[in-house]
Amino acid sequence: MSSELAAPCRHAGAPPDSLVERVAAAIAGVATDKEFLSRSGLTSEEFNRALPAAIERIRGSAAASNSDRRHFLSVLLESLAASGLIEGFESPRYGDDTVYRLQVPNLGVVAIIQKGCPDGAHSSTRWEVQDWAKESYLWWLCPSMAHQPGEHIAKGVNRLRGRFFGTQPGELDGVVFHNEMCGGNQRPCPKLVDYGVRIGDQLVPPPCIYVLPRRQSGATEWNWDGSRMPRFPSVLLAHFGIDNESLPRFVGHVGFQERGGSIRTTIVSRYGSGRSTTFRS
Repeated sequence: MSSELAAPCRHAGAPPDSLVERVAAAIAGVATDKEFLSRSGLTSEEFNRALPAAIERIRGSAAASNSDRRHFLSVLLESLAASGLIEGFESPRYGDDTVYRLQVPNLGVVAIIQKGCPDGAHSSTRWEVQDWAKESYLWWLCPSMAHQPGEHIAKGVNRLRGRFFGTQPGELDGVVFHNEMCGGNQRPCPKLVDYGVRIGDQLVPPPCIYVLPRRQSGATEWNWDGSRMPRFPSVLLAHFGIDNESLPRFVGHVGFQERGGSIRTTIVSRYGSGRSTTFRS
């Protein structure tokens, strides 16, 4: 079973792993291509010595552009506030952990922990649950096309599983996979046509939400059937015209099961009546 099934969407034209490997091999091969390097005014020694710094500079430029992408989350939260679904929110201060504090009517304060692509350790395991939060969510803003969305999510869930069964304190209520690429030409979304909402100058589909299990001593299954339903998903999806009756058809879940001394994982994504994808490992 392919981990792509952890999400209903696919990148349009995402490079296959074989192509990525060939590009990596080509970059490595440049170091021995003396004629090419000579035309660029470089020696093999100079190229190898400067390559790590050059890669970091390229990554730094990408990170700067990612700051514009992260603006997407603030605009979406402003839209929730304008619609009255939340009473307001506090944005993170510069230098603090990137945690938004949402005031939700009849619920209390919800924490949104902003992260990047879920397959990185920083985005999946390095977080803290705030004492003031009634519910807490990781929000993965992932612009990468190195893997399909479902693959990114499955990698992140695998890291979350390690923390779930570890000794580190703190439990999340769910994860959200959603950024400005969702519903666009590079990441088409099957939810966009019927449930897209214009936020700013962009038509945005409902996010992919996965409810996470809670720890329970003596258990052999943790949210395996997807029976947990925290309250914030209903608030978020209401902005996209999805009411409480329809909610179970649009909220996915992550579950764990102990069987034969090993732990199994299920990741279910739902995106409409009778429409879902499941990945188990």
